[in-house]
Amino acid sequence: MTRESLLVTGGAGFIGANFILTALARGYSVVNLDKLTYAGNPENLADVAQHPAYHFQQGDIGDATLVARLLREHRIHRIVNFAAESHVDRAIDGPAVFIETNITGTFNLLEQSNRYFRELNARDAAAFRFLHVSTDEVYGSLGETGFFTEETPFAPNSPYSASKASSDHLVRAYHHTYGLPTLTTNCSNNYGPYQFPEKLIPVIILKALKGQPIPIYGDGKNIRDWLYAPDHCEAILRVLDGGRLGETYNIGGNNEKTNLEVVEHICALLDELRPAAKPYAEQITYVRDRPGHDQRYAIDASKIKKELGWSPAETFETGMRKTLNWYLDHMDWSERILSGAYRLERLGLEE
Repeated sequence: MTRESLLVTGGAGFIGANFILTALARGYSVVNLDKLTYAGNPENLADVAQHPAYHFQQGDIGDATLVARLLREHRIHRIVNFAAESHVDRAIDGPAVFIETNITGTFNLLEQSNRYFRELNARDAAAFRFLHVSTDEVYGSLGETGFFTEETPFAPNSPYSASKASSDHLVRAYHHTYGLPTLTTNCSNNYGPYQFPEKLIPVIILKALKGQPIPIYGDGKNIRDWLYAPDHCEAILRVLDGGRLGETYNIGGNNEKTNLEVVEHICALLDELRPAAKPYAEQITYVRDRPGHDQRYAIDASKIKKELGWSPAETFETGMRKTLNWYLDHMDWSERILSGAYRLERLGLEE
């Protein structure tokens, strides 16, 4: 067993791919287990496909035999679980797959990890970690003031957030019941390279460039804390290396913005970087709100800063400029995705 041996689940997705790129650059050896559902894209990791320290395995975290084999064959000592169905609107239309992946899949991953952990010698067991990546949506919705802390009671309001809250509880239970060395991170809204074009920011960019209406749910005043994905990946590595076992760490970007502010900022950047015949903000269109749309999320990330010395390197302005430039430089990446089944259509409105 070596210090660098990581099993990353869901590593072909948005945040998982950013994390693998970061981990490989830091000298880790990475096994990527991904089912390659609609949001899993091997092209996200094309640049490292032949990297000697990278191994890709297509498969399901719910496959007990496969998970057990990977743990033993690759002598894994750290697991980072990104694998999840994550889009709130899709959960509204079809919650069953969220229950299967986010709850049952996480349970299987914990069960196989615990069995493997029991087989390790004392030195390797001391190095073993299971880090579960979760979301601030498990805490529910905030009013105009206050922040989510690690002690905030869970109050999920969508099938997606309820499934993630369930998996968070399972991770906690496996630590307290079996002594599995677990860590949990709950993050705010991520943005950055490789984000599947159903989420707010890539939808804004792509619709604006196509001259299509840019949709804003409700009145556009819903507030989120925005976290640049590479900053998030740095935080996860910090928790892996120094986090206290059994603990939860909130990871936030310190960037509260209304959805309308995000859209207007992107439109202004596009006016600067890719000017069109008229301002992009003229394409903004208000649409019917999402059912159960939480009003405000805001993360108190003081614990991870105090204990592990992490804080985001990017502001909203610098991170968004980097993100927009990435999309402008990789329009072929987006077009290859949009040539498939997904067409930037509105989800979460099934009656």
